[in-house]
Amino acid sequence: MDIRPNPGPQEQFLSSPADIVIYGGQAGGGKTMGLLLEPLRHIRVPGFSAVIFRRTTPQIKNPGGLWDTAHELYPSLGGVPREQPLDWVWPTDGSTKAIIKFGHMEHEKDKHDWQGSQIPLIGWDELTHFTRSQFFYMLSRNRSTCGVKPYMRATCNPDADSWVAELIAWWIDQDTGFPIPERAGVIRWFVNIDDTLHWAGSRQALIDEFGDECEPKSLTFIPASIYDNPQLLEKDPGYLANLKALPRVERERLLGGNWKIRPAAGLYFNRANVEIVDAAPPLRRQARYWDLAATPKTQSNDPDWTVGIRMAAAADGRYVITHAFRMREAPGKRDRLMKNIGDQDGIEVALGFPQDPGQAGKDQAQKLVQRFAGHNVRTRRETGDKLTRFAPFSAQVEAGNVVVLRAPWNEWLFAELEAFPESLHDDAVDACAGAFEMLTGGKFGFLDLMEEDMREQDERRDKRGLPRIKPDEPAPAAAVSAQDWIEGMD
Repeated sequence: MDIRPNPGPQEQFLSSPADIVIYGGQAGGGKTMGLLLEPLRHIRVPGFSAVIFRRTTPQIKNPGGLWDTAHELYPSLGGVPREQPLDWVWPTDGSTKAIIKFGHMEHEKDKHDWQGSQIPLIGWDELTHFTRSQFFYMLSRNRSTCGVKPYMRATCNPDADSWVAELIAWWIDQDTGFPIPERAGVIRWFVNIDDTLHWAGSRQALIDEFGDECEPKSLTFIPASIYDNPQLLEKDPGYLANLKALPRVERERLLGGNWKIRPAAGLYFNRANVEIVDAAPPLRRQARYWDLAATPKTQSNDPDWTVGIRMAAAADGRYVITHAFRMREAPGKRDRLMKNIGDQDGIEVALGFPQDPGQAGKDQAQKLVQRFAGHNVRTRRETGDKLTRFAPFSAQVEAGNVVVLRAPWNEWLFAELEAFPESLHDDAVDACAGAFEMLTGGKFGFLDLMEEDMREQDERRDKRGLPRIKPDEPAPAAAVSAQDWIEGMD
């Protein structure tokens, strides 16, 4: 089997003489394959060992991750997998085998599991997911008795707030956030004294300044992009389109390689990207998701809002916000208002609510389901951070795939969405994210449940002699204009 790196950054990564090489900075650049190729040069060396770290074990075994990709590569070279320790073993000419192991370091304390280890090659898959102390602690474990000079290799995607951004700052234009092309692969040297890094252009310069025992290490950064990985572009041409469809912050990081961009107001929602219409286009299905709060407004407080966003999937593939409502009320009045709005929406509009963790959250969810008996109502636990949950909807907004029905509530909704993630209140953000997930299925499976409930509704309509709602017809007028009686309540 002829195995060769891609010409360009991947080849540069595999040929650098630096003690530490950090590779990538963009998605799709062949980072995982480069990390798996690196230890193969030593698999005939008796006693050689390498450990490639991912933050958690599930990340190692995710489809298309390290373990899967290793199975495409290592068996043809004589590697034998061992599922339980998550490693690959090669026989050598000596009595000691060569081993490539996959390890995790989920918690800060896990670094001490490697105390006393001697690891000639240490690899880090997505270095920004690890802490600075984990990295430098393992640098002390980067030792060798097999004849292979100890070294480290790492991959990563940009993260402006990561310690890695500071580590590779010399290779990044601090004004634009993009890598400086002429510095790619250029080696610099550092020493770590009292947890402070001191840099120089040569090893000798550091020895002259700090003495013979300072033990300088060499480091370089090599950026790569999806365009440096022709195999991926050929095998999965849709992957590039997926990157281009990301919200701006993620797109700038993963496709552009920007190390300075951060989430800021206006980057996740811009009202200029949505079309405001006087009448909703033909709709296929509708959902309203509620983000709940329970504190009334007084003269001295500024509590969160209870926000309900009604969103629809249009027949032309776009998404339509048909109504938005918010209130600051105690639970009793809040629930009565939500029930009135649900009845105005009609049973064609699926309802979704968040479920807080613990028994109290389960009890509240059960009561909400009971209150909305007769409606297609679902509760779910919200997982992941707000940026992650809002990103899919944000991507559709930026692509021009979101329409908003013209109404008095437009202004407060747009103002809150544009202020995210720097706004004091982001209740409408969570409600939009939840409604969008209900319509698209997301990772919570709402779409299948909604379609099942729509079939049940059709059966009930048949029994009552009522016409079915056809997928390509507009929603009933009552479901589109139910906001008339509540527009001024916020």
